Amino acid sequence: MVDTQSAVQRLLADESGRRPRLDAQRNVERLVVAARVAVAEVGVDVTAHEIARRAGVGVGTFYRRVPSREALLEAVLSEVLGELVGKADRALEHPDPWEAFCGFATDYVRLRTESCGINDALGGDCALILERPFAELRVRMRKLVERAQEAGAMRTDVAWEDLPFMLAAVATVARTLGMRSDKGQWDRNLQIVLDGLRTDRPSPLPGTPPVIDAPVPAATEGD
Repeated sequence: MVDTQSAVQRLLADESGRRPRLDAQRNVERLVVAARVAVAEVGVDVTAHEIARRAGVGVGTFYRRVPSREALLEAVLSEVLGELVGKADRALEHPDPWEAFCGFATDYVRLRTESCGINDALGGDCALILERPFAELRVRMRKLVERAQEAGAMRTDVAWEDLPFMLAAVATVARTLGMRSDKGQWDRNLQIVLDGLRTDRPSPLPGTPPVIDAPVPAATEGD
């Protein structure tokens, strides 16, 4: 069962059942928005001071409104991962198993590419406790893969456990071997991986291939 609570709801949960004051709720909402942007741009190592600055509140307010930096980041990342679980659920409702898998794979890789916070969390290098959303995501990924295989659309010698590693490898660095890629390189990489998983003919690659950097002119004597 997916936990549909938002990050704000998680952070405002009170065992007494009392409703939080409006100013407290507004500050938590601002901190959640700031944290979502910060973890996307900076990653899970973003500091409480940086989140508070982006939210327009003081560090004292930060610690009055949330239990800890880790608690805020866990709530935010659980929320984002929950949205990805929701995308997987919608994919499972798609009548075409292969199209469903491809659509989810695109959403998954795009999120990893655009958010270093999610990339850090999914990569296992972050100390935050995110096992529940991870487990939810694994269950759905397995169903998407098995559904495509049972339909004869995906090769059956690939285990569903291979897929998270394949999709993680699709995200790429901007430069390698003196070449640079545009922001759509991950889309090309993903198409190659998807074609490798198919049982029929490959599809045309999107975007353009990487280009070699222009050589830097050698310095002349006296420069």
